[in-house]
Amino acid sequence: MENNRLGEIIESRTTEFTAQSYELYELPALGSLVKTNNDIFGIVYNAVTGSIEPGRKPVARGKDETSEEAIFQSNPQLLKLFKSEFAVLLAGYKTDDKLYRYLPPQPAHIHGFVYRCTPEEIKEFSRSFTFLSILINARITISNDELIAASLRQMSLVQEDQRAFLVSAGKELAAMLAGQYQQLRMILGRLQV
Repeated sequence: MENNRLGEIIESRTTEFTAQSYELYELPALGSLVKTNNDIFGIVYNAVTGSIEPGRKPVARGKDETSEEAIFQSNPQLLKLFKSEFAVLLAGYKTDDKLYRYLPPQPAHIHGFVYRCTPEEIKEFSRSFTFLSILINARITISNDELIAASLRQMSLVQEDQRAFLVSAGKELAAMLAGQYQQLRMILGRLQV
């Protein structure tokens, strides 16, 4: 499990948490299913790399350099001045070996570890699409439609039959978004893998 560790929780709410990656730019993909060390599951909806000091922006340094790597070689201190963080929308939890696909009763713990879910965990979580209602109704910084499509694409990558999985997800979305044809069309149009 250690090699699946992505980062550490630095901010936590009832509906989401923010984690910091241990290495710059080592971030999970948009829509990835992740979990905490106390079995809270969530979906990555945002990532950011920036200064460790609030309000201080990076400045361009590559005028005389030939590559991005050369900038960091000439300025090794930069690796200590920036951080990469990712935001996770809570989508379920596990207790007593039972998986629930709705908000956990408690938020994730500060300094808790965040792990990449195994293919088996993703398959188990995606056996039911009830978590989609959380994604549909979330108030997040990116388009809910983009997050829904990204999460379903990510989950489809571990399924035996990707197409059948996406068709089932599409049918579930059609029922959940009855009367919202444009939104449904936008999501379905982004489900290509």
